[in-house]
Amino acid sequence: MPWNITDPMSERLKFVLAVEENLFNMTELCLRFGISRKTGYKWLRRYRRFGAGALEERSRARRTMAHRTPSTVEQALVELRKAHPYWGARKLLVVLHRRRPELTLPAASTVTDILHRHGCIVPKRKRRARTYPGSRPLAAEAPNHLWTADFKGEFLLGNHHYCYPLTICDAHSRFILGCQALEATAHKATQSVFTRLFRTYGLPQAIRTDNGTPFASIGLRGLSRLGAYFIRLGIKHERIDPGSPQQNGRHERMHRTLKAETTRPPENTMKAQQRRFNDFVKEFNTVRPHEAIEMAVPAKRYRRSKRPMPRRLARPNYAGHMELRRVGKNGGIRFRTQKIFLTTVLERQYVALEEIDDAIWNIFYYDVLLARYDERNRHLYP
Repeated sequence: MPWNITDPMSERLKFVLAVEENLFNMTELCLRFGISRKTGYKWLRRYRRFGAGALEERSRARRTMAHRTPSTVEQALVELRKAHPYWGARKLLVVLHRRRPELTLPAASTVTDILHRHGCIVPKRKRRARTYPGSRPLAAEAPNHLWTADFKGEFLLGNHHYCYPLTICDAHSRFILGCQALEATAHKATQSVFTRLFRTYGLPQAIRTDNGTPFASIGLRGLSRLGAYFIRLGIKHERIDPGSPQQNGRHERMHRTLKAETTRPPENTMKAQQRRFNDFVKEFNTVRPHEAIEMAVPAKRYRRSKRPMPRRLARPNYAGHMELRRVGKNGGIRFRTQKIFLTTVLERQYVALEEIDDAIWNIFYYDVLLARYDERNRHLYP
């Protein structure tokens, strides 16, 4: 009988046939085939019960899994992911536990595996994390210590009109205070949005923006009409360094989510797009958990400011030794026999000059140092 059989199925069949025909005893036959007696009896039982087909190699994978996620939980996770395609595993777990506390939920890594298995996650190319030396940290120890504001960037609506979303957030709680669809980045419309939010939520201590219109200008100190409005309200206006969006990174990250969930595709009209923004803000503030605030929702962390919006803008209270001048319509002031051009942003506003050295003057607008003026050579130093 030839024993050098390359096919495992044929080898096992030869083994059981030899046993059935009593050619060898079990111990000797197992030695010839190089197997244990336990394996030999296993092959024999399979053959006698199910025939030659039962001798094929079988999978050794477990038929049951003690810790397998129930199908109801998998289905609930997949449905929630499809409703919020940009949420990760941790956010899905927090929201699902909030909605269905009776379910026993798996770990976040298991949820990620489930989403991969159901085709809910498309693998992306990993990018190396970049660091930016010299960037100013964005620190906000409590609500309303710092608000961040920016225009997301224009995009075309279905009616071929441009939409400019203005977004304003509280840096500490990540609470979106406003997301307004505007037709342009004009000063008047932008200021009206800020005024409405100041009346609703109160005044922050500071506001951080970029250097684009209408937050900054090419004039003296980059001061814009909106920046002057903040100064009159006692709000410190922080501007990031030019070309450094990472200094307002929290806001930029929110813009990425806003763009993905509200502008792809855009609505046909400005009103319809605004309704979509409103729905996004409501969900972002009250439903979507945020990892940076321990998976809480921003609405739980935000509190209204204790500084209410004043009915009238306060006049500057300059010290008695300062010399006051009113900025004309042309943006200049008269100082003794000289004409000094400042900026048209401050027309009809009062500035103050303080002499700090012989013929050297500091020019203030409220408590903000605008420039330094040398009376002898008639030069203005921003």
